[in-house]
Amino acid sequence: MTAQPTIGPKTLGVIGAGAWGTALAQMLSSDGRDVLLWAYEPEVVAAINADHRNPLYLPTAALAPTIRATGDLAEFAGIDTVLAVTPAQVLGKVLAGLPRSPRDLVLCSKGIEAGTGRLMNDVARDAAPGSAIAVLSGPTFAHEVAAGLPTAVTLACGGGNDQWDRISPAIARPAFRPYYSDDVVGAEIGGAVKNVLAIACGVVEGLALGQNARAALIARGYAEMLRFGESLGARAETLSGLCGLGDLVLTCSSTSSRNFSLGKELGAGASAAKLMADRRTVAEGAHTAPVLAELADKRGTPMPIVAAVNAILGGESARAIVAGLLARPLKAEREASDKEHEA
Repeated sequence: MTAQPTIGPKTLGVIGAGAWGTALAQMLSSDGRDVLLWAYEPEVVAAINADHRNPLYLPTAALAPTIRATGDLAEFAGIDTVLAVTPAQVLGKVLAGLPRSPRDLVLCSKGIEAGTGRLMNDVARDAAPGSAIAVLSGPTFAHEVAAGLPTAVTLACGGGNDQWDRISPAIARPAFRPYYSDDVVGAEIGGAVKNVLAIACGVVEGLALGQNARAALIARGYAEMLRFGESLGARAETLSGLCGLGDLVLTCSSTSSRNFSLGKELGAGASAAKLMADRRTVAEGAHTAPVLAELADKRGTPMPIVAAVNAILGGESARAIVAGLLARPLKAEREASDKEHEA
């Protein structure tokens, strides 16, 4: 066994050793930097430290020896930049165990908290007071990032340019390029809504409705994302960028997306309850859909595709729900958008 790296002034922290967290740790270590990776499962900690592998979540990647895994959040006390990559629904609980000290906390989880309707930045501010919050989001498949393939993301910094100047040099790599934004809400909404829309596109694939239908769904789904985002103060230009439209196109077009794969199985007739019970990896859109549909309804923001996904996840027939969408009244595309903005 090789000697384990120690925590130094340039050590970066990653909380969450699922596929995405492990891929980010691998990317961050690509310049020889030490990375401390927190994992929930003791067997994942052991495998990473002993074999430089995460057989449970990212078995294809040979991990750098400068990545050290731990199950003890207390070890993050001296780390100034930490990426939080837990499933969205447990982010608050996990961050509550993080030692409290001033640091840059970069949120990489995509979702909306069930029960409260809070975005992840609101969850993190309550759970980790004193941290400066940023959001990293964009079109990213974990296995490609781990393999060092070119990737571009949005890094939305709640602390503005000063925070960007601290974080961007620490996480940028030749094949991993962050772009600056100060629109934290926009970056979050893009990532959360696209997961639900990816399920919808998977349903279209499972029902064998064709490429025309999927392209139309992506376009109309983006209109829903834009309406909902603007209602919460997000900027349209943010949602038209990497963390919105870019991520939407990627995850709505490939079975490498967990959400798309879930939707495809639903469209093919599988039971939603059984699929969710059988999954070790999290399809965040399945947890986001009910709370997103509820928030949209309360705000009077029309999101018929999101409502349809929520109904299918609730056990209704995918084919019947899609037929209902296709039977909606005809309207002018631009006029519809304008009227729905006013709703």
